[in-house]
Amino acid sequence: MKEPHTVNHDQQRAILAIALHAAFADGAKHDREREEIRRIATSLSGDAGAPDLARIYQDVLLKRISLDAVAATLSEPGLRQFAYEMAVCVCDADGRQSAAEQHFLGELKALLNLDAGQAAAFEREADAIVEIAEGAAPAVAPAIAVGPVEAAQPNLSEAELDKSILNYSLLNGALELLPQSWASMAIIPLQIKMVYGVGKAHGVQLDQGHIKEFIAAAGVGLTSQYLEQFGRKLLGGLIGKAAGKAFGKVGGTATGMAFSFATTYALGQLAKRYYAGGRVMNTTVLRDTFQNLLGPAKKMQTQYLPQIQQQAQTLDMGRVVAMVRGG
Repeated sequence: MKEPHTVNHDQQRAILAIALHAAFADGAKHDREREEIRRIATSLSGDAGAPDLARIYQDVLLKRISLDAVAATLSEPGLRQFAYEMAVCVCDADGRQSAAEQHFLGELKALLNLDAGQAAAFEREADAIVEIAEGAAPAVAPAIAVGPVEAAQPNLSEAELDKSILNYSLLNGALELLPQSWASMAIIPLQIKMVYGVGKAHGVQLDQGHIKEFIAAAGVGLTSQYLEQFGRKLLGGLIGKAAGKAFGKVGGTATGMAFSFATTYALGQLAKRYYAGGRVMNTTVLRDTFQNLLGPAKKMQTQYLPQIQQQAQTLDMGRVVAMVRGG
């Protein structure tokens, strides 16, 4: 079968609508996360030639655009597979799928008439990453303290912490340049692992739930991060090997897309300040501090782009899984 060489406006709109349907599939999104998704939709709509995502967001939220209608827009097998992979990743963003999300994905799979073997292979990849992500932070303690606590001296030097944060940021920037869907799935687990390491260096043991609470309090949405990554991949032409080789050149059309570097670096620096300072920042201060750190991190991203691209050339799923596990 002839592979597609472009994704037209209607196809982009359909894939992004499916991703938004996935984001709201469980009906349990916090208002803060919904607002972050809306912000991402508006932001992506500002890209030249992009669909009006802000309108698609409203259409999906108000049920004016049906799942079967947008699924029918995708005739190419590769695009249907990519849309399904995107939906799985969005549903997996905050951990194990709920019953409602599983029902949604089953319905979507039937509507897209996917190749059963290809869909099952990706589901195994996705399940593997979710499983290892859930083991990235095993211990328990509050990430957002109720009141001030005595700040412990870190057991790593500031230079060592900065190097670790930079390494996580370079890796996540490189993952965003890969066309495979599993690559984006590893970004949030690696951010969780990074924050866990920063807390541990300051004598604080953290579990998954508390780290996710910290990340959300900083204004970094879990579901919205995936939507932004996949949206930029789609609009930048880097939409995965399933859709054909023309869509998957590392370091090609997507070289300016590695926003996960900046997000990860700012998040790491925020965690370092938070735990070094005795965890006294409230949600407003956390969010404002993160935004203040994000600007310089974006400038660093440009500086480190050659290293990000170089890392992207050497990454495969086995290596990434080992990193999330800590191997």
